[in-house]
Amino acid sequence: MNGSAVSAMPASGSGAVSIGGLVPPHGGALRPLILEGRELMEERRRAASLQAVGMNSKETSDLVMLAMGAFSPLEGFMTRSGYLGVVDRMLLEDGILWSIPVTLAASEELAGSIREGQDVALLDDATGETMGVMEVREKYSYDRGHEAREVYRTEQEAHPGVQRLFRQGSVYLGGPLKAFSEGGYPARFPEFARPAETRAIFGRMGWRTVAAFQTRNPLHRSHEYLLKIAIEVSDGILLHPIVGALKADDVPAEVRMRCYQALLDGYFPKDRVVLKVYPMEMRYGGPREAVLHAIIQQNFGCSHLIVGRDHAGVGNYYGPFDAQRIFDELPIGSLAIRPLKLDNTFWCHRCIGMASPKTCPHSEKDRLSISGTELRKMLSEGRQPPAEYSRPEVLDILIEYYRGQRGGG
Repeated sequence: MNGSAVSAMPASGSGAVSIGGLVPPHGGALRPLILEGRELMEERRRAASLQAVGMNSKETSDLVMLAMGAFSPLEGFMTRSGYLGVVDRMLLEDGILWSIPVTLAASEELAGSIREGQDVALLDDATGETMGVMEVREKYSYDRGHEAREVYRTEQEAHPGVQRLFRQGSVYLGGPLKAFSEGGYPARFPEFARPAETRAIFGRMGWRTVAAFQTRNPLHRSHEYLLKIAIEVSDGILLHPIVGALKADDVPAEVRMRCYQALLDGYFPKDRVVLKVYPMEMRYGGPREAVLHAIIQQNFGCSHLIVGRDHAGVGNYYGPFDAQRIFDELPIGSLAIRPLKLDNTFWCHRCIGMASPKTCPHSEKDRLSISGTELRKMLSEGRQPPAEYSRPEVLDILIEYYRGQRGGG
């Protein structure tokens, strides 16, 4: 799994790609949990008589990921043995790699009113919608500090993932799930697609090597550069933004979608990029979350995941390339997808283009570092970003959005 961008990418039909087609789903098969037809109608009726358990936005988005098969091979929220295996060893009960717990938290009072073996209805706290039913196979307490240290490498509540962990209920409910709904995501986003659907798209296009680029940000010139490297060494790319809830200072999904489309329309060949979305919420878990993203993208049919600088990071909790190094620590064969490790990139005034330390011989004074954080800061303060930061069509959309945020005309 070591190497440069080109050496990390096998030729079509070899390496990570299964014979005759795309990489297999993680664990061997897609396992969507969404019900349809008569079974859905019957379970909806039955759910009306069951005890209700509310879910926060992260748990609701996890249910949608389970429903659509993006979290294959999981069949519900984790029971104790699965949870502990993931936290301590990044392994499910059957030895399959999994890096971040997928759990449903409840208060002690609510958990005390539920018996093991009981079915409950799962409701989205924000909308009141009944999203599914779950058999509570197990209810168990857990150590918040231990989970924080192992998964996030910190117990500081300034970390958004740790903050959410420390504020949730003290008991986990685990068991198999039957999902009723994918929330409002298919209606809000025409680009919403299940893993089975992206696999069908790639098949129709004749792709076998597909590099995924997962993002929560509008794309600047560094992102564009990474995408074009991936296109050069693969059949195509899946541009796959997250549209679940993000940090308060992140750009809303609908604004970002306009930015993505503007960039693709003006600067990419239409037969080399597929733009789809998925609804997971970020944990900002750095290396562990990079592995989870790889698992998810393998389920969507991608042979490679673009992993750049500070993937899924926040603040200074992780080293700039920790999310690349973790893939070297995984057991051989634990993933079919492979990381496409790319270096930090910048605009070089002397090269007159994007470059990286591997390709540019010039000094730091000739380089303009392109940072999504700095771009957001400039826009929020009403400053015009340098033209080298992003394409003008993208900057126009972002300037309009931030002007509205500041109350401008």
